Amino acid sequence: MSDQLNYEVIVIGAGPAGYAGAIRAAQLGLKTACIDRSVGKDGQPSLGGTCLNWGCIPSKALLDASQKYAELQGLDTFGIETKEVRLDLPKMIARKDAVVARLTGGISSLFQANGVDFFPGTGRLLSGRRVVWTDHEGSTTELTAEHVVLAPGSVPIDIDAAPVSNEGIVDSTGALEFDVVPRQLGIIGAGVIGLELGSVWARLGSKVIVLEALDSFLPMVDTRIAHEALRTLRKQGLDIRLGARVVAATEANDSVEVVYRDEDGDQNISVEKLIVAVGRRPYTENLLAQDSGVSLDERGFLYVNDLCETGVPGVFAVGDVVRGPMLAHKGAEEGVMVAERIAGFKPLVNYTTVPNVIYTHPEIAWVGRNEQELTSEGEAIATGSFSFGASGRALAANDAEGMVKIVADADSDQILGVHVIGPHASELIAQAVIAMEFSASAEDLGLTMFAHPTLSEAVHEAALAVDGRAIHTVNRKKK
Repeated sequence: MSDQLNYEVIVIGAGPAGYAGAIRAAQLGLKTACIDRSVGKDGQPSLGGTCLNWGCIPSKALLDASQKYAELQGLDTFGIETKEVRLDLPKMIARKDAVVARLTGGISSLFQANGVDFFPGTGRLLSGRRVVWTDHEGSTTELTAEHVVLAPGSVPIDIDAAPVSNEGIVDSTGALEFDVVPRQLGIIGAGVIGLELGSVWARLGSKVIVLEALDSFLPMVDTRIAHEALRTLRKQGLDIRLGARVVAATEANDSVEVVYRDEDGDQNISVEKLIVAVGRRPYTENLLAQDSGVSLDERGFLYVNDLCETGVPGVFAVGDVVRGPMLAHKGAEEGVMVAERIAGFKPLVNYTTVPNVIYTHPEIAWVGRNEQELTSEGEAIATGSFSFGASGRALAANDAEGMVKIVADADSDQILGVHVIGPHASELIAQAVIAMEFSASAEDLGLTMFAHPTLSEAVHEAALAVDGRAIHTVNRKKK
């Protein structure tokens, strides 16, 4: 090994959890290095991890572009006539790549501005908080640190029944790079990734079949919201088949032959492309030497406590590789928390108010607990809801699918969960997160003035409805 380098903080991984932690540590005056293995489409090191390069950002770029394409074909509703709308898919993909390049370049600039040393390549934790950095040419250097933050991220889960070839069968990364719109597209998995990718390609003209092994749809979502989502997405043309477990997929003659099993036995479909979107797993390959002292839990995640501390003093782990939802914002908050605790501050991450979003149209968002979880545990609750169909702003925008639902404690009225399906749900849910961070009651939201006409009024009316006081909808009679 070459010369040994010493740091106060070394971060392995430059996704949202890693880069946020590295930047915050440097802001606090700590000598900080960050190691990351990611390489962009141009073959050069690219910061931002999966989120910026192959996940959150590129998928949203295509979701927004495809939604605009779909909306253009329905402008006659507004009294606007358009000529033939044509799709330029290569240009759409190029714009997606430009957005990615701008944001990943922005992280690089932030590293430079804050004094974070970037080491492109892989990092491996040894004992004694030593880290071996291997660059992309294979050369190794040993670094040491007072504190190490492990943020290696996650990778798509593979399944034996449908081996990814990146030709006919692709993962979520390959699904962002199609050069033509598939006539028939199969998707394994009706989770967040599968529904978002399915929405993109259905809007652009694919006949999309989504195969979900579970009998229930979006089981982590409030039941009423999930039912509304299933109805709406099917109406948009997504052929969502529940209880359909894929048992084999083979590529032949520019098609993929898929066999799945449902309650009626084995079924067959033929598609041009098949996306495997069954989830992600923590990426820990070659991350830990045997003597590192860091342990994995029974699910393959790095074991940490509520402060993201591993069993080794001075070694932390954050983001997709630890317990909790695999969400960029959750990881980023963990990274910042760890950096600040290293610097002597005492912040905490409130895991009860982590917002979740599915960027279909309408969007689906929630924070806190849902009705079925609370009632199954015997909790006494009260609920209130309001439909966007009664929202003046939503109707004016011709975007009135969905609803807001608020779940509160029946005795204290404290808000326990907020669930939204509808326009701009990803933005509206922030109001609920803020309210819950301050332990607000439904009455608190009901007493708050909201501008008219806005989509936010749906949150206000849902809060009023908890106590049967909504103005612009019929209140349910109290039992």
